[in-house]
Amino acid sequence: MTECDEGSSRSAAFGLKLTRNATSPGHVTQRLHLIVAILLAASHAARASPCQFESQGEGRVAAIVDARSIRLDDGREVRLTGIEPTASTKQALTSLLVGRDVTLRGTEDTPDRYGRQGALVFMGESGTSVQAALLAQGDAMISAEIADRDCAAALIAAEAEARRQKNGNWADPSAIKNAESPDDILAGMGRFMVVEGKVLSVRQAGAMTYLNFGRNWTRGFAVTISKRSLQAFESAGIVLKLLENKRIRVRGWVEGNTGPRIDVRLVGQIELLGANEPAGVRP
Repeated sequence: MTECDEGSSRSAAFGLKLTRNATSPGHVTQRLHLIVAILLAASHAARASPCQFESQGEGRVAAIVDARSIRLDDGREVRLTGIEPTASTKQALTSLLVGRDVTLRGTEDTPDRYGRQGALVFMGESGTSVQAALLAQGDAMISAEIADRDCAAALIAAEAEARRQKNGNWADPSAIKNAESPDDILAGMGRFMVVEGKVLSVRQAGAMTYLNFGRNWTRGFAVTISKRSLQAFESAGIVLKLLENKRIRVRGWVEGNTGPRIDVRLVGQIELLGANEPAGVRP
């Protein structure tokens, strides 16, 4: 992460934090103006900042549909790419975006099956995405779906700073699950979760590779990677077998009937952790 990217994420985090300090309309308006000013300053300091994809249009935010979707005044529904929501995401989006002009950026503007246009969202002329601001404040988690390496790195840095500062979602010690506590993970069935632990073994069975975190393969936590996803890991220089006895952080949707599982399809879902590193802080 460059000094410029780090400064941008910290500025965004500082701006968002100010919205929590007062509830009166006047104070909120003043603080929203300050947020925009901070983000604009970060933009001018980093003209070549990441995530500056081709514009997919502009509009004014009319409503927050859910914790990851907004509706513009022209009727378009936009899904914020690159993040998974937390309990505070919708409130943060409401404070940030309702009634504000935004620019949409991305590499693909084809609507999903629900008619939503996926995009990174920028307020006015800001060079910092709303996604990065939410991540820096701890009001969202990375989903790992952004393929562009520089943009993904900037979002990772924003989330990492929030973890270091224990902002928002990361103030809760249970926000990152321990791979050695499979029952705790299994309780989050159907939810997007972040899990850390040591890979005890890497095994292949048919078309599936398993990263096992427990000695009991049927009850312990495991990561599954299908054969069709292996090429992406090879292209990224990641040899799955070499993850044995390494500490990793993995994120994804929890599934499984006996032991909990996270199916990994994207390289960004796995992060290698240092041997002596404190849990929950590595970018």
